[in-house]
Amino acid sequence: MNTEYKNRIKNVQNAIIQSQADACIITTAVNQFYLFGFIFDGYAYILPNDEPILFVKRPENIENAIYIRKPEQIPDFLCNNGLSLPKKVLIEADRITLNNALRLQNALENPQLLNVSGIMREIRSVKSEYELSEMRKCAAIQTDVYRQIPSLYQKGMTDVLFQTEVERVMRQHGSIGIFRAFGDNMDIFMGSVLAGDNAQAASAYDFAMGGKGVSPYLPIGASDVKLEDGMTIMFDMAGNFLPYMSDMTRTFAIGKVDKKAYDAHQVSIEMNEWVSENVKPGTHCADIYYYSLETAKKYNLENYFMGTTQQAKFVGHGLGLEINEPPVFTPRSKEILRPNIAFAYEPKFVLPGIGAVGIENTFIINENGVEKITLCEEEMIVL
Repeated sequence: MNTEYKNRIKNVQNAIIQSQADACIITTAVNQFYLFGFIFDGYAYILPNDEPILFVKRPENIENAIYIRKPEQIPDFLCNNGLSLPKKVLIEADRITLNNALRLQNALENPQLLNVSGIMREIRSVKSEYELSEMRKCAAIQTDVYRQIPSLYQKGMTDVLFQTEVERVMRQHGSIGIFRAFGDNMDIFMGSVLAGDNAQAASAYDFAMGGKGVSPYLPIGASDVKLEDGMTIMFDMAGNFLPYMSDMTRTFAIGKVDKKAYDAHQVSIEMNEWVSENVKPGTHCADIYYYSLETAKKYNLENYFMGTTQQAKFVGHGLGLEINEPPVFTPRSKEILRPNIAFAYEPKFVLPGIGAVGIENTFIINENGVEKITLCEEEMIVL
């Protein structure tokens, strides 16, 4: 195990000690990948002062794994190796099902269960230099793809067909396909594309913008709208070319678009420039939200800020292995930015009769300020 993974496991072991727990059990794919570099069906049993034990159901090629068929086999291994059954265990209570949690608890003879989900997200929010370098690589690939978007447009297209062409190029550039997100109502395929008044459609899904989608079964994003002069189309596709993601939004005009769309788009660019010049370690996330809202009010755009019929109450978020990691830029956030946190900032406006405008960039907090890594043209390009 290399130093990168050892350091990550050490952070979890420190959390076990601070929580006065006896062990931590990791079952979710994203945390398994973070701690070990691969995903398996089973349980990573982490002790505060010893090597992790991997209890694996599948696949069958993991070195030094303990192969089991069911969690009830875990206690026998522990006892046979001189390890006491835990009295207090950290589990990913936000993600594991109640049935699986109860079965695991019963197998371990009913220890107290504590939630480690928030702790793991907090640990992952501060990136290593390796992780940040991977995000920079991903942002460079995403920028290359976004620069090809204008060449993929053909008059008479629908938003779905246009998105499909962009997805094709993304896959050719190594896109993994899906991207991981934390929480419920976060299903989406490779990102969001919003054209015209579809940007006003409220959604049950917890993204910055909504959209009707192509079916009530997945009510988010593109809805097979025919692209016509006078509307905008916003691409917020996942930068999922590596496990460590980037996040970027760019907006395009279909033919001649009303001047107020360009004006509002310029406000979003101004907001991003403010972040580049003013955000640094110690900045309160809530202050970034309030700056954004006050700027929208200054330009009489508050009724269109982050939606119309349904306005999102955040303007940015952390990201890494998941698209929505801590911190979140909300009015009630108590989080403070620290060095090596990566975040996406996405002030957007929805203009009735035109569509969504605005940009989103990925930034990395360094010792003195921020580094913008999504270095792609920000002006609204006419298609």
